[in-house]
Amino acid sequence: MSTFGSPGALPTTKPVPPQRGSFPLDHDGECKHIMADYLACIKKVKGVNEDACRNLAKSYLACRMDRNLMARDDFKNLGFKEPEAAKPSEDEEKGVKGELRW
Repeated sequence: MSTFGSPGALPTTKPVPPQRGSFPLDHDGECKHIMADYLACIKKVKGVNEDACRNLAKSYLACRMDRNLMARDDFKNLGFKEPEAAKPSEDEEKGVKGELRW
């Protein structure tokens, strides 16, 4: 056979996995119940970003991290806010004129 016009030997490259977004599938369904609850919540609120649905999403990610189905990461890096501490009242926040607050 003739190799006329063929591109020749192609260089072989080793594929590199992405840093984020690639993780094992949940073949055993360990977190399936939480995922089903989340999808039902999203359907119930018609896609609106509700606190209840956000908490289910956070629970789902925690389940995956606990079972080594994804790398452990802080929730703030996954788009969740840190729980807010008790905010000082307006009087405490203003302080006394000329006072330095640390």
